[in-house]
Amino acid sequence: MQIGINVPNFGPGTDPATLRQWAQTVEGLGFDLLMVSDHVAITPDVAEQYPAPFYEPFTTLAWLAGITSTVRLGTTVLIVPYRHPLLIARMAANLHQLSGGRLVLGVASGWARQEFEALGVPFERRGPLTDEHLRAVREAWKNEGDYGPGPIPIWVGGNSDAGMRRAVRLGEAWHPLRRTIPWLRDAVDRLKAIADAEGRAVPALAPRIMLRITGTPVTGAERRAGEGTIEQIMDDLDRLRAMGADTVVLDPFDSDPEETRHPETAWHALAAVAAHRERKLP
Repeated sequence: MQIGINVPNFGPGTDPATLRQWAQTVEGLGFDLLMVSDHVAITPDVAEQYPAPFYEPFTTLAWLAGITSTVRLGTTVLIVPYRHPLLIARMAANLHQLSGGRLVLGVASGWARQEFEALGVPFERRGPLTDEHLRAVREAWKNEGDYGPGPIPIWVGGNSDAGMRRAVRLGEAWHPLRRTIPWLRDAVDRLKAIADAEGRAVPALAPRIMLRITGTPVTGAERRAGEGTIEQIMDDLDRLRAMGADTVVLDPFDSDPEETRHPETAWHALAAVAAHRERKLP
């Protein structure tokens, strides 16, 4: 099972030098995937959680592709209705080619109503627009003379049944975000049921979970996967592997934008996971 890292590309502590160090840390510790998130217009509903500066994901990943050499690069998640599908297809294809085939395109339909309004995109149609755009992106990629990107995996986010159906129909993997282990276990059964009803293959499981290491165990039914002692976190990874996850993305950003001023805390947590991961290798 591969392990990816969600890197904050936003917030008061984020700048090019910090992003460079994030990339070098993630690749240097031997992680498999580096991912960033997406917002275009930093409206009040976005800024409350993810304030400026917010580095655009395609631009950021293209720059990081030149800084790194082995780690895969991805979005968690690109908000599909924000861009014309041919623009998504072109930018993704070019980034995939320029990075040596390292792109993973994580996508979702979005949640920030004010941002949709600022971009002139109807919030109420975000689901159908996402489906339409993803089909158009895939169709554009078939035209090798114009795009020729090679196989770019699409991970479809969304914790609802609608998100699961979209993953079954249009994605290589389902990419749920920040849930508990029992919720994920039940959701995997729902995903299989949806795939069976659609007469399609079950997409791969590629969840994004927390990375918050504590000195004492976190207990209770609401404990999210990736929260607790390093032993609890490694056990969560084992449980996800047993569920069939082929990649798990660790998210060291909890909720406070001030965390971005102190990335060393997250880097120490990544080092702890890397060390325990190394010990478990045969």
